Amino acid sequence: MKYQILLFYKYTPIENPVHEMREQRKLCEQLGLTGRIIIATEGINGTVEGEFDATEKYIEEMTKDSRFADIDWKKSEGTGEAFPKLKVKVREEIVSLHLHDKDIKPWNVTGKYLEAEELHKWFEQGREFYIVDMRNDYEHKSGYFEGSILPPFSNFRDLSELLPQLENLKNKTVLTVCTGGVRCEKASGFLVKNGFADVYQLKNGIVTYMEKYPNEHFKGKLYVFDGRILMGFNTDSGEHEIVGKCERCLTTSENYINCDTVGCHRHFILCEKCIEEKGLICPNGCTYLRKKQRENPIHINR
Repeated sequence: MKYQILLFYKYTPIENPVHEMREQRKLCEQLGLTGRIIIATEGINGTVEGEFDATEKYIEEMTKDSRFADIDWKKSEGTGEAFPKLKVKVREEIVSLHLHDKDIKPWNVTGKYLEAEELHKWFEQGREFYIVDMRNDYEHKSGYFEGSILPPFSNFRDLSELLPQLENLKNKTVLTVCTGGVRCEKASGFLVKNGFADVYQLKNGIVTYMEKYPNEHFKGKLYVFDGRILMGFNTDSGEHEIVGKCERCLTTSENYINCDTVGCHRHFILCEKCIEEKGLICPNGCTYLRKKQRENPIHINR
């Protein structure tokens, strides 16, 4: 593996996010890493790519800091082109929920952790539980756990509007899932705060489950926020099922497009046949897409 991608987060109090931002940028630049890192008073959330030895050195340096020593690192093979550059920013939250509730911090309240191995047992045993997918709607169009509740989120901060739809699950076993775990830390805590009795979160997210149990109970591929767009495991084994559908003709497809029209930026699936026959037209009616997308529409990142 020449290049490696690290996906990570940690909810932990950070007194001076601006100082931490500068330190992170300095370290990443020294190691030649690219990617996105968000710093807030509540913690750190990032995805970075670099040469294998450089990413391992980044983990080594981060582990020296007691705040980050126990981060669960998700590692995957990179391409060297997953990110065009390095972005390190300070935000109010490392994942935007905008509930203005100071108590919804994972060190105060969160759901119970469920390991990937335990979830697999739940599926195999036919246990009664309800998966609520906390990703945005364009993410779960390409892949999801069987039997999942797939809310039509256009943004994670729409979570509060979902509560009335989940009222009948307050006394059931509920499992929240998301890509790497960072959104579920808050989402599960939000459900607990709102009276849900038995709330779990998938530890380390869908990506960890897929690595251990490829094509078992998770259908399709996982949407990721880098140049790869989709991540799958053992996709050539014959067991991989394409669940994404072209928004124009509804045939199965995993070809994501990003509308680059100002004010839109919608992510959608459009099959190559429809592109060839009718061109790149956004489902919102936008007709302007970047020239590079018109010329090469396959796997365009936002």
